[in-house]
Amino acid sequence: MPEPKLTLAVEHYDRHIPLLDRTVKAEGIQLDVRHVTVESGRHERMLDGLEWDCAELSLSSYIMAITRGAALTAIPVFPRRLFSQSQMYVNTAAGISGPQDLIGKRVGLRSFQTTLSVLAKGDLQHEYGIPLDQVNWITSTDEPVSFQAPAGVSIERAPQGNNIETMLVQGEIDAYMVPRMPVPFVAGAPEVGRLFQDSRSEEISYFQRNGFYPIMHLVAIKQEVANQHPEVTAALFTAFEQAKETAFRFYDDPNWSSMAWAPQLAQEEQLIMGGDTWPNGLEKNRSNLERFIQYELDQGLIDGHLEVEDLFHASSHHL
Repeated sequence: MPEPKLTLAVEHYDRHIPLLDRTVKAEGIQLDVRHVTVESGRHERMLDGLEWDCAELSLSSYIMAITRGAALTAIPVFPRRLFSQSQMYVNTAAGISGPQDLIGKRVGLRSFQTTLSVLAKGDLQHEYGIPLDQVNWITSTDEPVSFQAPAGVSIERAPQGNNIETMLVQGEIDAYMVPRMPVPFVAGAPEVGRLFQDSRSEEISYFQRNGFYPIMHLVAIKQEVANQHPEVTAALFTAFEQAKETAFRFYDDPNWSSMAWAPQLAQEEQLIMGGDTWPNGLEKNRSNLERFIQYELDQGLIDGHLEVEDLFHASSHHL
């Protein structure tokens, strides 16, 4: 039987380099791995047009899409993770010194359903006691998947053409929760700071309380591909695991990274988070995913409860 030919769209992370440069190959698959950025519309192109056979995809939008009948499934591989605490930014003149000060404020998001947005809102509610309906949410992009917001929750679309980072600097919004550092923050603008001054310590405490590094993305597959070739789920999973292990071995060379103290920082991270800081597999990520599914439900993004197994193709449940 000829090997299936599949396309895979992923971001250019260190853990994907061995796939992109063909150092690691998926056994039994002719896999065409493509670097496709989120800025080029990877999520929307997969959700709306099924442009590739497999793609790195927003966890939140994926969950929303499959509950609405999208012809997608997934494997328990999670290429992107973020803690929310270091992704919460504030206008330094807004009088915000902690999470409680966000009540009644205007808080910017890319979209209400962006995975980091869901995580940040959920963490504010679950970890810090900030009710969803006590904040005025301002979004900067259209929602990829339609939904009905919970009663009493205020969601306002920023005016077309307005740059939400400029709105933060100018005080038109009081805070901004985003998966990449805002340009003014990187440039050292005094008007922008982090909600948590010591976000690293806050994130370590979060990890110690909850035991997981929150998931942002998973690897989605066209449903028909996984059904016709169920063997590809394990082959892809193994390829991602091998690529991750290969990438992490690169860091054994103290000059692989341009960061002077990268080896020491990596060792410290291992001591805090344990051996595998990027675990793939269903069981290893069950509590992580259960929490996120609950956040989706709380925020009106899905109508009914899902089991973790519902997110993945049956052939990958044992992985």
